[in-house]
Amino acid sequence: MANPRTKLTWSLIALVGALTVFPVLMLMLGSFSEGLTAFGRFTTDKYVEAYTDPAFYEVLANTAVFVLGTSLLSTLLALFLAYLNTRTDIPFKGLFGVISIVPMMIPHLLFAVSWALLLNPSNGLVNLALKEAFGLDEAPFNIYSLWGMIFVEALLELPIAYLIVAPAMASFDVALEESSRVCGAGTWRTLLRVTLPVLRPAILAAFTLGIVRSLASFAVPSMIGMPGRVQVLATHLYTMISTGFATDYGKAAAVGMSVLVASVTLIVVYRALTAESEKFVTVSSRGFRPTLVDLGRARLPLFGLVGLLSVALIVLPVAVLLYTSFVPYSMVPGARAFSLMGLRHWHAVLEDPISLLALKNSLFLAVVGATLGVVLSVFVAYVIVKVKTRAAGLLESLSYLSFSFPGIVIGVGFMWFFVQTPLYATIWALLLGYIATYLPYGIRPMSSAFIQIHSHLEESSLVCGASPLVTLRRIIVPLLVPGIVAGWILLASMFVRELTLSVVLSRPGTEVLAIQILRYSEDGMWGRLSALGIVMILISTGLVVLATLIGNRFKITAA
Repeated sequence: MANPRTKLTWSLIALVGALTVFPVLMLMLGSFSEGLTAFGRFTTDKYVEAYTDPAFYEVLANTAVFVLGTSLLSTLLALFLAYLNTRTDIPFKGLFGVISIVPMMIPHLLFAVSWALLLNPSNGLVNLALKEAFGLDEAPFNIYSLWGMIFVEALLELPIAYLIVAPAMASFDVALEESSRVCGAGTWRTLLRVTLPVLRPAILAAFTLGIVRSLASFAVPSMIGMPGRVQVLATHLYTMISTGFATDYGKAAAVGMSVLVASVTLIVVYRALTAESEKFVTVSSRGFRPTLVDLGRARLPLFGLVGLLSVALIVLPVAVLLYTSFVPYSMVPGARAFSLMGLRHWHAVLEDPISLLALKNSLFLAVVGATLGVVLSVFVAYVIVKVKTRAAGLLESLSYLSFSFPGIVIGVGFMWFFVQTPLYATIWALLLGYIATYLPYGIRPMSSAFIQIHSHLEESSLVCGASPLVTLRRIIVPLLVPGIVAGWILLASMFVRELTLSVVLSRPGTEVLAIQILRYSEDGMWGRLSALGIVMILISTGLVVLATLIGNRFKITAA
């Protein structure tokens, strides 16, 4: 009779493998198929058609500039902030922690919308203000351009790059720099010959991850690139599957394969770079303590610059959406604007049946999807941490596979998968797609929690006659409440704002909040869009507060 742990491991391998591998296989098969209705009749025509299209090379060039520009800008900003925070005496260092965390909670879609409301050339608030102030005939900024996309995406990627670079910068042994200066090297020479080479793995890791994330990004290219007719691979795929009378899904799958291969390759490079970082450890047990650089007269101006960046990252996105949801049309804040404020956009959104359906669907996906995702994550994390076999290693690899997949690409694979089943065009297709794609985000906090539970507790329960399932339910799970709450919050907040999978899998009747916001944007209904965006932010915040209160209650009860 098979060991219960072995049965559990192979059952999970089958389940997680079906969720992560089948969509990739279906994407591959779909790229060689003639179409959804002719699945199984294989041809290479779709590859020839996709890669000989002259427009494809313009899309490739735009994509290369977008991902490299975004990654470079976000890494440079992260280096600048990390240096100020860890190596200098700049005041209010707690501000850096806020910069690194809060923007991650603002949906990327709404962040992009807020900058479009500020800098669009026709009625952007900043452009209107500058035109009025200086009597300009034309708007000085146009966010609907490649540089606009790079600027907004870089701000979104900045927190992740900062979280990678700052710890490496903080653990840097300044004795190396002091030795360089003693040998006669100046500040710039020391920076270029000592500091940056030692930090190279962290810098390259942040840069590579920035490329991966911007390659998979859809919110910024759709909200800023598409109105400016700047297509990148993600929006090129979206255009192929969402416009025209005869949508060519095979061609979309052929293009998606190249994106998938590029993304997986970059992830492998990223892991190699992060593994290499151990070779560059400079902190030993010799009483390491970093010395701070005195900024002198530059201290306050640099702090002002960080303050401006904080406003751009945190305050502006929410403030602009809130303001736009109350005014009848785009206008510079002033006495007239405040006199015209009202709730017309809020009434329109709350009386719109499609918006209400989208709200209902998003809440369902957040609550049910996050709960199912956490349950699956508990079992997967248990096997990964506690059952240290080769099969458990295979399960770990499968469960983290979706990290490498761009959402819109894997969405095309899911569509080929679901169209062969009764699940196609139902809310359950979205539910399964969300869980499969975001499973690693549930497993990570659960694995951390499992590592902290000593195996003696489980062994004592088993010795007393309890089965592994009873031991898991009565001993382990109660101790996992903080990890469960953290995983549930993360998954629920991601499901509420999910866009990239939804644009492929959503059909009439299964709209979600992000899809409805995208439609409002395409129709130019900025007031309604802003009101619905505020609703999305309030729901995300409410879910976080509710889950935290429940977690605290369980902790108190357990104590």
